[in-house]
Amino acid sequence: MENLNPIIYFQEGNGSSDYRSNISIVDMLNIDDNNLTISEITPMDIFEIIRRIKDPEYPLTLEQLNVVELKNISVDNNANRVIVYFTPTITSCSQASLIGLSILFKLTFTLPSRFKVIIKVTPGSYDSEEALNKQMRDKERVRAALENMQIFKAITRGIVNSDIWDDSIICGETVIY
Repeated sequence: MENLNPIIYFQEGNGSSDYRSNISIVDMLNIDDNNLTISEITPMDIFEIIRRIKDPEYPLTLEQLNVVELKNISVDNNANRVIVYFTPTITSCSQASLIGLSILFKLTFTLPSRFKVIIKVTPGSYDSEEALNKQMRDKERVRAALENMQIFKAITRGIVNSDIWDDSIICGETVIY
C-alpha cells in the first residue's frame, strides 16, 4: 500500500456528498405504455454509475477518495461521447491503470453501445499521465488487460455491488446478498 493515509472526503451514508441522490441506472429510462427510450444522459448519470466503484487498495469508494468527481465528467449526447477524468490519490499511484480500467469497464457495459467512453487522468495528477492516457485509448491493450484473470478479478471486486438496485422490482422477489 503506497498511500497509508488517504484523505477520505466523506463517509458513505452520512449524506455529506454534494452529489448524492437515489438515482440508479434505471432512472435513466423513460417508460411509457409502449415505448422504452433512453433519455439524454447527463454527467450526473455517469457519476451515479461510477461513484460507488471500490478503490483497489482501500475499502472506500472512488467518490469517497475524490478519485471521481462530477465536475470532471462531460457528456456529449449528440456526438455519443462520455469523457471522465479521474484523480489518483497520489501522483505515483500503482493502481491508477486498474482504476481507469474499472471505470471504463463499468461504463462500457452500462451505457448504450452508441457511446464512446474516454477515460483520462486529471491533468497534473499523475506522474505517468501521458502513458496511462495512451493505454486507456488503446483498445488492444485494454482488451489484453481484461483477458488477464487477475486484473479482471480485481475489476470485478471493485464494481460488484456498486449500483443501487431494488432487485425485488426487477425480479418480483426479495434478493438477499
